[in-house]
Amino acid sequence: MHLVYPAVLAALLFCTGLYGVLARRNAILVLMSVELMLNAVNLNLVAFDVWLRDELHAGQALTLFTIAIAAAEIGIGLAIVLQVHRNRGTADVDRLRDLRDDAPDAGSDTERADREEKAEAAA
Repeated sequence: MHLVYPAVLAALLFCTGLYGVLARRNAILVLMSVELMLNAVNLNLVAFDVWLRDELHAGQALTLFTIAIAAAEIGIGLAIVLQVHRNRGTADVDRLRDLRDDAPDAGSDTERADREEKAEAAA
């Protein structure tokens, strides 16, 4: 088997996934792009395992491990995206720069000091 064919296919898959991660705005599409990148790595692992004729089949074992990790990653990632969508109403990555609440500012230092004094006086 020629090593060039799966290596080129894996490079194309990885580049497609990288473009998806960098260019997409939707978090679910970003997760799908990460899966494409992981599949490109899996393809390389299996292709090099066959090409090197490894007796232990370490490439295939690592591929199974990578598939299990990817399944867990996509499950947790999808749960986080769904929870963020419920709370924020969007899964747009650019609009989700941070995970803090949209609470109003705490105010200036003098206002904060006044509140602390009132809290101490009440206690």
